[in-house]
Amino acid sequence: MLRTVILDFDGVITDSEILHLRAFNKSLVPYGVEISTKDYYTNYLGFSDFDCYKALIDNGPLKINERQISDIIKVKSKIFEKLTKTEGRTIEGVREFLQMLEDNNIPMVICSGSLLVEIELMLEESGLRHFFTEIISAEQVRKGKPHPEGFLLALKKLNEKCPLPIIANECIVIEDSHWGLQAGKAAGMHTIAVTNSYDAEQLGLAEKIVSRLNELTINDLQQLCA
Repeated sequence: MLRTVILDFDGVITDSEILHLRAFNKSLVPYGVEISTKDYYTNYLGFSDFDCYKALIDNGPLKINERQISDIIKVKSKIFEKLTKTEGRTIEGVREFLQMLEDNNIPMVICSGSLLVEIELMLEESGLRHFFTEIISAEQVRKGKPHPEGFLLALKKLNEKCPLPIIANECIVIEDSHWGLQAGKAAGMHTIAVTNSYDAEQLGLAEKIVSRLNELTINDLQQLCA
């Protein structure tokens, strides 16, 4: 039985992955580091901000102490906020999909590696905030995707408000990257991939792959959880 849908944010709801890359690179200018588009999509896209900067330290190009990461994240967040207000946009088909879920009384949750302030800003700007029961952001978990902690926390938060407990295989996760799909599977949830960031052949972990969310019907979702 379908009980809830948990969606990633960047690359699923908003077309903001490239904005994150630009914000990362602007924040890295003082350190002489730049992430190429190919490198970002191959190695970093699924990471939280902290994990991305930490990977740059571990891999060698970013020569700072790990304790300095929080300061760079603050800089990056301010840059991203400015970009969001001028260039952020909702992906085609998202609003119709969310409305379909609301019409069928399916609770919706966001589980993202982005900061809460970034998610809230973009949801308010787009008029989508009212659709979501819970938002799980980077600050709320110790381990980002592909670890399942975020999805399991989302389920826990839902069950705190639900008289009839929801179990993992009654949840559908919607992601745009293999990191997110790995996390959803590890949490015991059903998975759908949307090809906003990667081609279908790179998203083979998913049980179903679509190019736009409004291609999905409520019957498609119910069948996954049957």
